[in-house]
Amino acid sequence: MELKNFEKGVFLVNVLGIVFDTKTRKILIGKREEDPSISELSWCFPGGTPNYDEELEDALKKEIKEKTGLNIENLGAIFAKTYPEKKEFLSVYYLCEAISGEAKPEGSFKELKWVSAEELEKYFTTSFHPRLKEYIMNLT
Repeated sequence: MELKNFEKGVFLVNVLGIVFDTKTRKILIGKREEDPSISELSWCFPGGTPNYDEELEDALKKEIKEKTGLNIENLGAIFAKTYPEKKEFLSVYYLCEAISGEAKPEGSFKELKWVSAEELEKYFTTSFHPRLKEYIMNLT
């Protein structure tokens, strides 16, 4: 079954964490190289694709741990979007807080960086939705 054979309504779901440090007021992003799905992608929020038998929150925690070394608390879903670069992708964004662990790049991430909300957009090479940007700006 090919996703492109459907006219509408079938998406590849990604769960992504806006990992916010309440002390420094910064957000964690990771750098990927040669993304197999979106070639323009470089810096992004940590997360990934859940398995069919996983709850989305469990997948979010597992993917962030695997890519950053951090254990997070999910504070709730805040946004969902599709991408002009890859229309079959649907990402659900969650506000998260790191509760333990040490941030270090693992898995597909080559580098991690804590950035302020104001400088966040300059790192992204793919679309950055204005409503998501507004939400993040209001965190600080």
